[in-house]
Order: sequence, then C-alpha cells, then structure tokens
Amino acid sequence: MTAVTPPKPVTVLSADDARRLALRAQGFLGAPDRRAGVRGVLRRLGAVQLDTISVLARSHELVPYARLGAVGRRTVESAYWTPGTNDADGTGTGTGTGSAVGDGPHSFEYWSHAACVLPIEEWPHFAFRRRARRAKGHRWHVMEDSARSCAAVLDRLKADGPLTTSELGGAKNGGEWWDWSETKIAVEWLLDTGEVVCVERRGWKRVYDLAERAIPEPLLHDDLDDTECVRRLVAQAGAAMGVATRADLADYHRLKAEEVDAVVADSGLVPVEVEGWGKPAWADPAALATPPRGRHRTTLLSPFDSLVWDRPRTQRIFGFTHRLEAYVPRPKRVHGYFAMPLLAGGQLVGRVDPGREGRTLVARQVSLRGSTAVAPMARALREAAEWVDCDSIRIDRCDDRKLAAALEAELRAE
Repeated sequence: MTAVTPPKPVTVLSADDARRLALRAQGFLGAPDRRAGVRGVLRRLGAVQLDTISVLARSHELVPYARLGAVGRRTVESAYWTPGTNDADGTGTGTGTGSAVGDGPHSFEYWSHAACVLPIEEWPHFAFRRRARRAKGHRWHVMEDSARSCAAVLDRLKADGPLTTSELGGAKNGGEWWDWSETKIAVEWLLDTGEVVCVERRGWKRVYDLAERAIPEPLLHDDLDDTECVRRLVAQAGAAMGVATRADLADYHRLKAEEVDAVVADSGLVPVEVEGWGKPAWADPAALATPPRGRHRTTLLSPFDSLVWDRPRTQRIFGFTHRLEAYVPRPKRVHGYFAMPLLAGGQLVGRVDPGREGRTLVARQVSLRGSTAVAPMARALREAAEWVDCDSIRIDRCDDRKLAAALEAELRAE
C-alpha cells in the first residue's frame, strides 16, 4: 500500500501578527535603514506612486519621508532621478550595497499600481506590459499618422538627447487637458511600448530619452516571457507587503487575478491563514523567519502610500476606512481635500487635511480616534512642519472639541 504524504501544515497568523508583518515589510516597524536611504526605500517597496497633487509635498516625496524622517526634499528628488553608480545608499557615491548594473539611472517611471517610480532593476519585469501595449496597437488617443509622428520623436531624441514634451513640440493642441498634440500622443505611445523611457521628472514634466541609451545594457531586454514577468512581480509584491491575499497581490502592480493564480505557487511565497481574514493568504518566508519587533514609526501618510493605497486591505488590516476626497465636491467631503492618515503605535489612529500658509502649517481638519492619538498627532504635525520649513502650526478644525483643546495644549507644550 502506497503511503500518502500528509499535506504540510499551514502557518496560522493572528490578525496582529499579519499587521506587524505588513508594517515591517513596508518599513514602518524597526529601525529605519538610513544608510540605504531613499533608493533603499524604493527598492524595498518596488513602486512609489506619483501624483500631481502637492500639499505638504508631492506623494513620491512623502513616501520616503514617512519611513526615514526629515530627509531633504532635494535629496529625495536627487536619489530618484540623478544618474550615477547604482548603489543602495542614496548618494550616488557607489558605496552602497544595492544594484550592480553599473552607471546609469537608478529608477524609471512606468505603469505599475499607477504611474510609479520603479527601481531600474524592474525594467525587464514589465516586458509583459510593454508587449500588451504593442499588441493593442494604440492608446486611447488616436494619431493621424502614427508612423511619421513616432519616427519624428525618435529622431529628435536621438539627435538632441533627453527632452520634455514642450521641448519636443508641445503637449496640447490648445484645448482641454485631454486635447493632446500629435507629438504628445506619439511620445506617450513610445513610453508605453518601451522604445522611450522616462528616467527624470523636471519641474513635474517627464523627461524622455531613448530606452537604448538610458537603460543599462544588462537590463535592456524583453527576454522574460509573460509568466516569468508576472511571477517576479508577484514575488516582489509579496515581499513588499509581508503577507497578502490574492487580491492584495494583484492590486500592488495592477495584475489580473488569474495572472496571480497562475504563478503564486512558484513565486516563493508560502500559504498562510490569517485569523479574521476569511481568505487564503501568502507570506514572504523571509518575513516569517523572524518575528517583527522594534520601534513603530509615528508619521503622516500620503493617501497614495503603498501601506494604504489599497483601501480594502487597509480596512482589513487596520480597521480604518480611508478615501481620497480631492476629487469629491467640497460640500460632500468628510475629512478634507488631502486627508493624510496618522500612523502611530502600529495603528491608524487619526487623519489630518494639511495645508500651508507662508511659514504656517495649517491643519485644516483633524480627526482623532480617541485621546491616545493626541500626542502622536502633535508629534507628527511638528515633524511635518519642520520638514517643510514651517515654524508654526494652526489647527482650524477638529471633529471633537475636547480633543481639539488637548491637541492645542500638546502643541503649545513643546
């Protein structure tokens, strides 16, 4: 009689275990790796979302700030966009322990969770998406003469080096924001399909270059098939989240659920059960090997931060419902234009809609989940004010009068 091998027992995690794994994976539990710097944060997360909104700062600046503290904003931009020896210390000196692909850009911009800054090492892993764009044959904009327009853009970049859309000939025809010029449509199509790459933002404008010139030669290929690309992205997402459901893994780089299903067994992630989740989950085995310990970061989070950008996951892990209301009509907003969640003690304990008036940081609207959130909110506001060169803080509105008074007193006590 043939012996039947019993299935391996599945690790069972408590909801708190899962929350701490997620916090550590995202860089909020334990000592921050300051030597790795901004580039280390980018490599750890695998994607940092870009967005046009700038309140305290743009979201891609807020993400490393939330993990590292008051790293200078110019330092953040330089770490993303300044070419040099690919290292992990964020300085461009070659003294770090990161990528070994040689000189060149440290990151590029492409479509991941949304428009994101991505580590340059991820270029081959998005070959499946570039191929899909090519197979589709067009963007939602239509070019009158695509071959001529694309050839003209490539010729200009080849002759003149990296250029913005304005330098190429203009982004719009003069109408609404979606009324793109033929040149703008062409260069964005070439970006989608990988002939052109964005390795810098200058004054919030994309700077385009030929991929063959900008991407380090060892990475400049589409050799990985679609399955291998997705497998690597699922593995990366699992490591960046610590523990995740299928929906979580799919959302991180905006993959399809069936794509995740096809590769998750070979991704290196291990199946786990999380109490209260009610869905199958997978964890990074390296994360399971060492219990998460250390100091919790107290900070304000961009609504586009990868810890909270997936709203169902945020609700499941933190019991915290969050919604970006920037595009909600003002009378219908509950928490404000750009409400930033407050992370303290490993929990989301409040939120604030910030702004600036001269050298005053204005908390236009504050919400706190009890009196224990008062001191962390004051601390987070003071740190944010110092980071953006504000020397005073004003509270305009708080949803609880007693907590508002306590917050004012806490701020004065410093």
